[in-house]
Amino acid sequence: MRQITMDRENLMKGSVMLAKEQASASCTLQLSKEGSGILLPQLIDCKEHLLTFYVEVLEEHSLPMHLLFYVHGEKEPALEIRFGLLPKVRSMVCIDLGWLDGRELFPEAMPGTLKIVCHGRRVFREEIEKAVLSSMACFHDVKIKIEEMALRDEYPVNPELPDEKLVDCFGQDKRKSWKDKTGDLESLKARLQKQYDERDAAYPFEDWTEYGGWKKKKLKEGTGYFSSCKEGEKWWLADPLGYAYFSMGPDCVGPGSDCRVDGVEKWLDWLPDRQDAAYKDMFFESGRREAHRTPLIFSYAKANLYKVFGENWYDKWKDMMGGQLKKYGMNTLGNWSDRRLLGTIGIPYVTSLPEFPATKQCIFRDFPDVFSEEYAAQARRCAQALEEKKEDPLMIGYFLRNEPAWAFVDNLMLADEVLYNPEKTACKEKLIAFLTERYQSIEKLNASWGSSFEGFESLYRQQKDASKHSEAAKEDMREFSRRLMRAYVEIPVRECRKVDPNHMILGMRWAWISNPDLATGWENFDVFSINCYAVDPTDQIQGIVDLGVDLPVMIGEFHFGALDAGLPATGLEGVESQEDRGVAYRYYCESVAAHPNGVGCHYFQCYDQFVLGRFDGENYNIGLFDVCSCAYPEMMEHIRECSGGIYEVADGKAKRSRQKPKSIPMIAY
Repeated sequence: MRQITMDRENLMKGSVMLAKEQASASCTLQLSKEGSGILLPQLIDCKEHLLTFYVEVLEEHSLPMHLLFYVHGEKEPALEIRFGLLPKVRSMVCIDLGWLDGRELFPEAMPGTLKIVCHGRRVFREEIEKAVLSSMACFHDVKIKIEEMALRDEYPVNPELPDEKLVDCFGQDKRKSWKDKTGDLESLKARLQKQYDERDAAYPFEDWTEYGGWKKKKLKEGTGYFSSCKEGEKWWLADPLGYAYFSMGPDCVGPGSDCRVDGVEKWLDWLPDRQDAAYKDMFFESGRREAHRTPLIFSYAKANLYKVFGENWYDKWKDMMGGQLKKYGMNTLGNWSDRRLLGTIGIPYVTSLPEFPATKQCIFRDFPDVFSEEYAAQARRCAQALEEKKEDPLMIGYFLRNEPAWAFVDNLMLADEVLYNPEKTACKEKLIAFLTERYQSIEKLNASWGSSFEGFESLYRQQKDASKHSEAAKEDMREFSRRLMRAYVEIPVRECRKVDPNHMILGMRWAWISNPDLATGWENFDVFSINCYAVDPTDQIQGIVDLGVDLPVMIGEFHFGALDAGLPATGLEGVESQEDRGVAYRYYCESVAAHPNGVGCHYFQCYDQFVLGRFDGENYNIGLFDVCSCAYPEMMEHIRECSGGIYEVADGKAKRSRQKPKSIPMIAY
């Protein structure tokens, strides 16, 4: 292990060293609200593969930080390793420099720290010009204390965590007070009983159909299923009766609210024994397998419902939640909702193909070997899952998958990854055959590419950035990349249509359009989908249209969070207050409805996340309901107001809201 000393001469602009203690190898830094940090030149040519340090955020909220790697000749960082930190608690960060190879998107975090995400492309060690540990933009200057920073090869075991209680018996932040915080069981019972008494609520608008469609606009004769319809330049969804339908509602409608507790048990006021008959089914080990931890999840939300309603808590929750969503004008159960709700509570829903076809050998991250027989066979197998719901009129449609990890790299050249991957894949065979057919001889390829391959068989050996040989090479590799993407889409779509010809295919839920070629194969979908975190999604929707996509566009995720209701992080869009969350919701939804291609948007998510982090470490105030299943009243009233006028906005009879929220920089990872 080799200790790293943090010196003033390595401070970046906006960073101030407030204190330094040589004996404990610690320093206290003030970092500017624009984001600032410290250079770490030791990372450029180190032999060790782990960077570790203890850190404490000396603020009342969580803090996102990132380790940035810059390469020679580029102004922007090529790779960002972003991670989240809890407030006012000392914990260890461990960063594996092996993540520079780009294979990991969401690496493992240490107990007591939050989510880690690797943004950017693969970086080779010899390319690195500088490494910077930095805070991200915040709404004020922030202070942190860093101790015992070191380079090492052995993974740290059982890092020291402070002995204090951070979470109360309901799963709330014990150290913080806020309006509507649950103080005792009796008050919680009273609040949930009031919500339960509204369980028979219907949609509050007389001009809505039983599906939440709009009786004032009949688009077509009903087909018995949801469908799409274009009227002039405006795209619509149509409900099973043929009426105009705009889809809105929360994702993850379920009482799970997963709370990751492994390694941080000492921070909890209460955690039942895993064998306790009342609570044992509220524990589970996450399917996410990590090298050094087995994620253990407990649901405080379920436990709170049990404490209030007793053994039949689920049935009462189900009735209560259905009434709450209808009361406030939400006509869709978004993705990842409890499957027991789908088709059973009278609210339309979207879902996902339970499993997207995969192959044992991937090309890059989760991109499969799409030209293999294995991919075709897996597509046939995965499509069979649609049989169960293929005749359900409440099902709007299904997404093929969510946020493919390979597409998190901006302008990724998939064909380059085929040649960089050392394995002999079906995709590599197809690529070499494609180049052989195009050039006929290796001499012609070399002349066009400016390369010096001895023969086409040389391409079986690992090639780095083949598209950079020349403009011709770039065009060849881009063309083949589009072929890869088309196969990626068309093969599973074909099999899904065979099993379920009734429901719409809602696309891939791209995290963002990281490459214009992601639109390849759009003709196979009924709806094009993205997840879009923004105050106003208009530009992102229009960007899809500008790529030539002539389809309705559905947004699978958006949200807004604040710091005034118990959680220490805002999520991917930050606002000042709960009132602003409601304002932001209405502005966003009406912006989608006002766009000619906008047909729906689903709020992520139904419940707040856990103060110490969900399965992957997110801990955001983004719910319509808190961990005690209590609705946020400011948010819900804005939702009902939005729902009451959304169809007039979509039909061009009313303008979208002009009121924007008071935004702050996100606290998210």
